[in-house]
Amino acid sequence: MSKIYVGNLSYSTTEKDLEDHFSPFGEVSSVTIINDRETGRSKGFGFVEIESEDATKVIEALNGQELGGRALRVSEAREQQRGGGGGRRSSGGGNKRW
Repeated sequence: MSKIYVGNLSYSTTEKDLEDHFSPFGEVSSVTIINDRETGRSKGFGFVEIESEDATKVIEALNGQELGGRALRVSEAREQQRGGGGGRRSSGGGNKRW
């Protein structure tokens, strides 16, 4: 099974749309479109888990293909980095204001 990242999704793209788009390349076991917690609106990317002997061929075939009027960005999903802070890095200056 391969987990594939799909970016540049139209906000109107549904999980069913993605499943239909990927299904010619293998059995799709799950599709998840990531939504904003506060608004519930799509963030424009998601993940597809597909049973395929060669994920690279699936990625090459679908990367740049249009879905919902947008050229998809398709790549191998990378494992999420855990830990760390809120995304901002401090230069070690404490509460100094310049």
